[in-house]
Amino acid sequence: MASVEISNVKKSYAAVAVMHGVDVSIKDGEFVILVGPSGCGKSTLLRMIAGLETVTSGDISIDGRRVNDLEPKDRDISMVFQNYALYPQMTVAQNMGFALELAGKSKAEIKAEVDKAADILSLTPLLERKPAQLSGGQRQRVAMGRAIVRHPKVFLFDEPLSNLDAKLRVKMRAEIKALHQRLKSTIVYVTHDQIEAMTMADKIVVMNSGRVEQIGTPLELYDRPANLFVATFMGSPAMNILPAKATQGGLLVAGIATVPNAAELRYGTDVSYGIRPDDIVIGKEGGVSAEVLVVEPTGSETHVTARLGGHEIAIVSKDRLSIDPGQMISVSFITERAHVFDNGSGRRI
Repeated sequence: MASVEISNVKKSYAAVAVMHGVDVSIKDGEFVILVGPSGCGKSTLLRMIAGLETVTSGDISIDGRRVNDLEPKDRDISMVFQNYALYPQMTVAQNMGFALELAGKSKAEIKAEVDKAADILSLTPLLERKPAQLSGGQRQRVAMGRAIVRHPKVFLFDEPLSNLDAKLRVKMRAEIKALHQRLKSTIVYVTHDQIEAMTMADKIVVMNSGRVEQIGTPLELYDRPANLFVATFMGSPAMNILPAKATQGGLLVAGIATVPNAAELRYGTDVSYGIRPDDIVIGKEGGVSAEVLVVEPTGSETHVTARLGGHEIAIVSKDRLSIDPGQMISVSFITERAHVFDNGSGRRI
């Protein structure tokens, strides 16, 4: 396995800059996920690590060796794609061993590596089948097996679960995480799904418009977002962002709720107040009134959309609530978990 260092990497297509000086340090054996909306540059960065895209400026190093000018085959990486990229005419075993065959390995060596990877991925009963005879999840495991047999220094995953249905995605998330724990491998994984990032990663890199917004563990990003973008991107449902103003009594939120001015803001300062849906309590005495708009029971939770002072808010309650649209409810904030953001820069205060 190996570390990966990305230092001040920029990427331009002609006069159009798409990456603006990205710095990311990935430790040996770390599972790092690049996450962000479509077009943020995460797949471009992964492809530059793989050597499928050139670097305009800056450096990418794998295991201490600068790889900017190396061909993909010389970087000792394996990549798992979104569309599996399996050879339809080959069996599972042939697909998994093909790279080793090209490398001149003996049939005995190839069989040993394929059998080992098949055992790890529960593919042994499927080795003689062809891709058309496999489910989507089985095909993705074959693609992973093809990467494993090469024993690369770094595994690269490019949105590998986006073609799977919701139930299978959950199962494959667990399988990939278990694979990482078993192999102790260095993994760089791209997704636009922040739930995937939160549940799988050791470290998350949040990207937006070709820049890194924040790097940290899943809980660091959830509990201490650096700015409004990270606050609203990480977490589902997203964090509620409400207008607030510093007054003599504290912060006046949405024009009706007064909360402590923990940031000690100057009187009259306008800010954005962030509160997560599960940090809003329904029915507590001393709360403020909100109108119920939508009620969504999920079984273990109840999701409520309400109107507070002219602003829609999302609430997640662990209780099974008997409330209806149009009803007035009392809501309170768990203020010690709230966040205050500067309106100009968007940074958390």
